[in-house]
Amino acid sequence: MSLPALLEQRLRLPVVAAPMFLVSTPELVLACSNAGIVGSFPALNQRDSAGFRAWLDEIEAGLMAGAAPYAVNLIVHHSNPRLQADLAICVEKQVPIIITSLGTVREVVDAVHSYGGLVFHDVTTRRHAEKAAEAGVDGLIAVAAGAGGHAGTWSPFALVSEIRQFFDKTLLLAGCLNHGHEILAAQMLGADLAYLGTRFIATRQSNADTPYKQMILDAKAADIVHTPAVSGVPASFMRQSLEAAGYDLKRLTDKADVNYGEKLKPISDEAKAWKTVWSAGQGVGDISDLPTVEELVKRLDNEYRAALQRASQLGQRWPR
Repeated sequence: MSLPALLEQRLRLPVVAAPMFLVSTPELVLACSNAGIVGSFPALNQRDSAGFRAWLDEIEAGLMAGAAPYAVNLIVHHSNPRLQADLAICVEKQVPIIITSLGTVREVVDAVHSYGGLVFHDVTTRRHAEKAAEAGVDGLIAVAAGAGGHAGTWSPFALVSEIRQFFDKTLLLAGCLNHGHEILAAQMLGADLAYLGTRFIATRQSNADTPYKQMILDAKAADIVHTPAVSGVPASFMRQSLEAAGYDLKRLTDKADVNYGEKLKPISDEAKAWKTVWSAGQGVGDISDLPTVEELVKRLDNEYRAALQRASQLGQRWPR
């Protein structure tokens, strides 16, 4: 295990609730952090930097004694005109953890390190991971095949294994994690923390619309389509929402049509698209309820402890 001091002994479970575009708000962040796991949200879920600052104030005011740290997701890409302004606010407010996406920049890492903050960067391949490691990030988020959002296509076994060949800092794993035994499995693979997204969309404190949550309850793994058509970067979406938005499913699943939406769209256009086209991971087939975050974390905790007990007994079944 490789946890920075900021997280050591401050988490009820080794879990980070992923920052989800248009879904994660202060209500969800506070519910997660106050329940003992890292809550997070994308800065761009607020329409402007002033609103982003107000959300940070709201979160700081709502954190209970002993709460887990929270995180902010910043898009480190030239398509994000707010990066510098939002980063300056994060430095001013000393946001504990910054999750960077779509690019790593040494200046961003240095800015966060200037006040003792942590930078975790999400990656889908070894090349992306190597670049982020060179930039000095504190942690890598291995977004494996089957994850929601901007997911990769690598097996978690391959992705974690190759990253661990050169990276000994904090490693998080994302992709189809819904239960406590799956959190333990992520650790057994070599990750330090589990990164859960889709499971937290289907909670009471999630900002997702009711039809979005219901679609997650109804969908199965076969309904997830991995495509660059929505934002220009490959991401996972529910087939039903793509069809409702008028996307040509035949084109999306035609491997010969690789140019369908391959250019990253401006942030404003992407926000419009994601509002009607709903992302989820392949783990939807194992989600059947809408608990509160508190109820979900308690369930995950019980499942995790039970899995630890089962794992400790496995050696007895396979004597040398």
